[in-house]
Amino acid sequence: MSQSSVNSSDRFSGRVDDYARYRPHYPAEVIDWLRDEFGLSRERVVADVGAGTGIFTKLLLENGNRVMAVDPNAEMRAAMARESGANPNLTIVEGVAEATGLADGAVDWITAAQAFHWFDPPKAAAEFRRILRHDAFKLPRVVLLWNNRREDGPFLEGYEQFCRTHGTDYLKIKHQNAAADGRVEGFLGADARLRVFTHTARMDRDGAQGRTRSCSYIPGPGKPGYEAMLAALNDLFDRHQRGGFVDFVYDTHVYVGRPAAS
Repeated sequence: MSQSSVNSSDRFSGRVDDYARYRPHYPAEVIDWLRDEFGLSRERVVADVGAGTGIFTKLLLENGNRVMAVDPNAEMRAAMARESGANPNLTIVEGVAEATGLADGAVDWITAAQAFHWFDPPKAAAEFRRILRHDAFKLPRVVLLWNNRREDGPFLEGYEQFCRTHGTDYLKIKHQNAAADGRVEGFLGADARLRVFTHTARMDRDGAQGRTRSCSYIPGPGKPGYEAMLAALNDLFDRHQRGGFVDFVYDTHVYVGRPAAS
């Protein structure tokens, strides 16, 4: 287990309830595209790496896949077990992208939702090649995806500035960095396919607060800066709510490719 993976998993301890309740989901059309374009049929075994509370795992299970959900955080794994543990197609595994704990050639597909930016890419690529079945090794069966919050419109522009002001290391860990700095292309190759799906999460005040507290870069309750952060968030909400709700709009970026060669 790499030190970076240990540190990233620890960041979400104490945030799991908010994460499970308020994090945005992914459009069901993502699974439709993977199935229709790349053959993600229900017979395929999938490793969902960095599965967290199982938000994307649940879509895979609904597709009929047998899923090995890998995550290093015990609280996250427990939340996933409460939500989906009764499904016989789910196996929950303690592990990280660089050391999943899965057997050689154990899976047909690998997915990583909202997690790739925490990986050590060379070590993760080697691990992905190890756990993919031989007949899937050179096929586009690795999926990296994440929700990128839109930054256009009065509320979303204000929320972006709020994150920059109150986030501890927000700009350093933004998901967009992984594509902009070449990590995705280096991991999946220049011929990786990209498709973007747009969707909206409408939230009331409690939802906006919970969504914000779930972020690892936001100070949690009792931490320095928490009360100032919450006051600023409430002010932003009051200025932009309509009928007691604000809209978080997301572009879900989905990359499909092969794990990079060593």
